[in-house]
Amino acid sequence: MKSFSVQTRSRTDFVNIDRQVAEIVRESITEEGVITVFIPHTTAGITINENADPDVMTDMEQVLDRVVPWDAGYKHFEGNTAAHAKASMMGSSARIIVSGGQLQLGTWQSLYFCEFDGPRTRQVWVEGM
Repeated sequence: MKSFSVQTRSRTDFVNIDRQVAEIVRESITEEGVITVFIPHTTAGITINENADPDVMTDMEQVLDRVVPWDAGYKHFEGNTAAHAKASMMGSSARIIVSGGQLQLGTWQSLYFCEFDGPRTRQVWVEGM
């Protein structure tokens, strides 16, 4: 397993991590097979989504804020229940096919680290098979 850090800039932040994951795959993981990208945090997640229009990720943030607002009378004493819910909705891992040492993402797809309780320094774990 390999890992790298992501520095997020705000409470909610979607960070493209294609470059870091691809570098790990090229250096050491696998030429052919699959990788799992895992986020070991309860208030962050991962998604595969469009990379061509940055407004897509802005819209994703707005949708998640509508579905899970920050102030909704939650009982969790830390005050970050919305972050936990959003992380659960995104999920903590993504599985990506690797062929010829390259991530096999669609034309418009990218991997995004999803921060919901930042800013923070977070970890991303990558494992290949």
